[in-house]
Amino acid sequence: MKEIHMHIFDYSNVPQELLDPEILQLLSAIHEHKGRQDLFLEANKDELNTLMDVAMIQSTGASNRIEGIFTSDRRLKELVSQKAEPHNRSEQEIAGYREVLHTIHERYGYISFTSNVILQLHKILYSYSAGTIGGKYKDADNLIAETDLSGHKKVRFVPVPAFQTADAMDSMCSSFTQAWKLGKWDKLLLIPMVILDFLCIHPFNDGNGRMSRLLTLLLLYKAGYIVGKYISIEMLIEKTKETYYEALQSCSYGWHENKNVYGPFTKYYLGIIVKAYTEFESRVQYVTAKKISKPDRIKAVIEQQVGPITKKEIMEYCPDISKVTIERTLTQLVKEDIIIKIGAGPSTAYICKP
Repeated sequence: MKEIHMHIFDYSNVPQELLDPEILQLLSAIHEHKGRQDLFLEANKDELNTLMDVAMIQSTGASNRIEGIFTSDRRLKELVSQKAEPHNRSEQEIAGYREVLHTIHERYGYISFTSNVILQLHKILYSYSAGTIGGKYKDADNLIAETDLSGHKKVRFVPVPAFQTADAMDSMCSSFTQAWKLGKWDKLLLIPMVILDFLCIHPFNDGNGRMSRLLTLLLLYKAGYIVGKYISIEMLIEKTKETYYEALQSCSYGWHENKNVYGPFTKYYLGIIVKAYTEFESRVQYVTAKKISKPDRIKAVIEQQVGPITKKEIMEYCPDISKVTIERTLTQLVKEDIIIKIGAGPSTAYICKP
């Protein structure tokens, strides 16, 4: 069997290698957004709460769907708003994700990034499940594999063996915390690095992908970037998951031997944060534009969209406007020849008339 080296977690020197023009530009854009963050957070609290409720549902749904865990939109809403008890294994895992997300939203300032805390969060993730894997590291070696169209399995990455997992997690967390406190590097560089390392350790029998996204939110909040409360970062990852997996794969080559790079994964993550902030500012402007009538706001959303937009996407942009009002407005705008309806059924979309 191939010898597995113990990866050295170096958050003190490696960030230097990430400072290329593209990453510096992304960092600069995020800092500018963060500078405006408080201004947007002064918007009406009720409206921000509406955005937060929508993001909570979207984040829980998207992060679980990436891992092949599904339920209906209605059940998802009921589970996240705690109006229903989980009926099956998928719903148990969805309810567990909601619990961890809620804990991070409410208490991130008091949650340390330690291996013990990560185990506790994983235990909450499986708190509705009947099994005993929650809050425990893997008890057997695991592989990250993909299945091609012919059904053949291909090993993409061999994570840290089970017997080395606890040591690797302790080493990762302590090195990261040291670099975080030292403040030599922008925290936005350290976060994607530690998330990639976490995924390469793959410390759990199950739930590694979901934990990586929850830990991303925790660290972003701790660094003062709270956009993930109002815009679902998990949903943005779901929409670009092919790019996500490509970046993850390209940065995991040579990881055990400390020969891997972190650039592509860092660029991907920073790009997602920029996109989240852009959407946040756009939605807050719509939500707080009280002087504009609801139909005019819906019309403005369609006009500012590049290409067609679906009813579901309009509802995401305007979470405070009822489905009935949106449907009525779309029908009226089509009738008035202002927008064009494309397709039928669930894939129906709308576009402004040229």
